[in-house]
Amino acid sequence: MGVLDIRVEGDPVLRQRAKRVRRVDGQVQALIADMFETMHAANGVGLAAPQVGISLRVVVVEIPPDMDDEPGAGVKLALINPEIVRARGEEIGEEGCLSIPGFVGMVRRAAEVTVRGLDAQGKPCQIKGKGLLARALQHEIDHLDGVLFIDRVEPGTLRSADSPERELAATPEEASG
Repeated sequence: MGVLDIRVEGDPVLRQRAKRVRRVDGQVQALIADMFETMHAANGVGLAAPQVGISLRVVVVEIPPDMDDEPGAGVKLALINPEIVRARGEEIGEEGCLSIPGFVGMVRRAAEVTVRGLDAQGKPCQIKGKGLLARALQHEIDHLDGVLFIDRVEPGTLRSADSPERELAATPEEASG
């Protein structure tokens, strides 16, 4: 398949709770490969299956290795049926989303998370993340529950990614009139 179309805000699949994967097979593994390819083509660090129109609990995350000052730099992972089993601390950081192009905002997240799920081969795994890795995991798992970053953005911080000095309304729909 290759690069898939990324769904944008307004597509109902983004607001649905994704279904658990019952069996990790060749189709799920092909989906994961296509999701990585799609994420790379869009210059993202994470992608959830609903963002490509597939209502399954599958996410991919890759923190570039050149971000050597970032905990989790060089991590590339796929998680099936992920769930956060532990969250510690709190931090506010800027987020954007491939499904809400052109917008960024400040979002409060746990500073550290432990996530349990299955890897791409269907084997149980547990991932501990801090910094950007923790933020990306929480962001992508939110997608699996039909939650977008604009639902969590701190009031008054949503803005155009291209115009940092210009704040926008509470949601992209309100911003566009």
